[in-house]
Amino acid sequence: MELKLKREELLRRQNLIGGEWTDAVNGAHYSVANPATGGIIAEVANSTKADARAATDAAAKAADAWRERLPRERAEILKRWHALIVANTDDLAAIMSMEQGKPLAEAKGEVAYGASYVAWFADEATRIYGDLIPQQQRGKQMRAIREPMGIVAAITPWNFPLAMIARKIAPALAAGCTVVGKPAEDTPLTALALAALAQEAGVPPGVLNMLSASRDQGIEAVGDWLADDRVRKITFTGSTAVGKYLARESAGTLKKLSLELGGNAPFIVFDDADLDAAVVGLMAAKFRNGGQTCVCPNRIYVQAGVFDKFAELLAARVGALKVAPATDPQAQIGPMINAKAIDKIDRHVNDAVSKGAKVLTGGKRLTEMGPNYYAPTVLAHATNEMLVTCEETFGPVAPLYRFESEEEAIRLSNDTPFGLAAYFYTQDMRRAERVSRALQAGVVGLNEGAVASEAAPFGGVKESGYGREGSKYGLEDYLSIKYICQGGLD
Repeated sequence: MELKLKREELLRRQNLIGGEWTDAVNGAHYSVANPATGGIIAEVANSTKADARAATDAAAKAADAWRERLPRERAEILKRWHALIVANTDDLAAIMSMEQGKPLAEAKGEVAYGASYVAWFADEATRIYGDLIPQQQRGKQMRAIREPMGIVAAITPWNFPLAMIARKIAPALAAGCTVVGKPAEDTPLTALALAALAQEAGVPPGVLNMLSASRDQGIEAVGDWLADDRVRKITFTGSTAVGKYLARESAGTLKKLSLELGGNAPFIVFDDADLDAAVVGLMAAKFRNGGQTCVCPNRIYVQAGVFDKFAELLAARVGALKVAPATDPQAQIGPMINAKAIDKIDRHVNDAVSKGAKVLTGGKRLTEMGPNYYAPTVLAHATNEMLVTCEETFGPVAPLYRFESEEEAIRLSNDTPFGLAAYFYTQDMRRAERVSRALQAGVVGLNEGAVASEAAPFGGVKESGYGREGSKYGLEDYLSIKYICQGGLD
């Protein structure tokens, strides 16, 4: 059963280029499927580099007029967009649940979260300050001003199809940039609906352009943006491998990049932690979106003195999660995005069990429910030799590792090329300060599992990327600094 929309016109199947909804230049389409059923939701435009070039042309044509708008004028448009997103929460959540699979209540939460970035950057648009540099020579005045980077290419993943695109588009528009966007091939419908609402809010033609494309055609489309000198910035959320590709291929035109890439987050439970609070925090951090988030804890380190008790508490909570499609109002875990994701999860669990892990709950496919369901799983006695340690599972699997000392926990947590998020629970405030500083991550949750906020800077270190999204810092990545030296004033 598919969810019904109040406004069927929000289910868009074409590209938005220069204010017009249009098919791909070559007329090609591809299918968007519901991961809960395998059924086809819609046939959407399958764009190529010709469509990408048309979108860039439209963005270039609109760029000067948009950057010259007063900041408060851009802010007013963003505020209208925010109001429309909120007003259409039910339809946006329904579209998201159908194409991505997350439970409807969680999808509504994502709509609110994504909308919060639009509201935040609407306000930030009016706070783009410059500096008057203290005089160094008589007769000269020096100042620094911030200007929009130019055309921004925004490329987003399938796991948060509304929030990820909103938190890239909103600061770009606030800064005075124009945007060419490409959502993930599995989940284009949410982004297209969001673009339709932006158009309704008064975003001028060409300021925001949105393309859908299958994997192969999408690479071709993005490749055109990489080579086009008019595109001055790329903002990407996705895998580290693709992030490295974008960095390499954009070097020829020296674009500015913001890369929010893969993670392998540790979650540390010290023996002085409030175990009930730690379980609640882990449930929020690990099982949101079925474990399909880049900040999900992938390695859960529990100090030896509380290992057994924590494992018991966690297994009870995880075993009680309701797995169901989005149409079930009681659903807490939906289907995974596709068969490839299920295969990876199953491979990780089987590998762990073969190397000595014990399944406390779950550990199996739920084929009776549909093709893409997996039981929420807790594994005890995980070790460094297992795939779950070094590969991002991206699913509802929580492996527990035993540790003895604070030094060991920090060493194990940092023993990864990634550094996006890290979490730990302790009631010792001296330890809290030590561990917060020692963890090599861009985001740290201290006695907290839900760390995301539009007011906070989000991003990683090491191979988890660079640049920040959200907060006052998130606007900086869409601005360049111009130094102006005025002489002849004496």
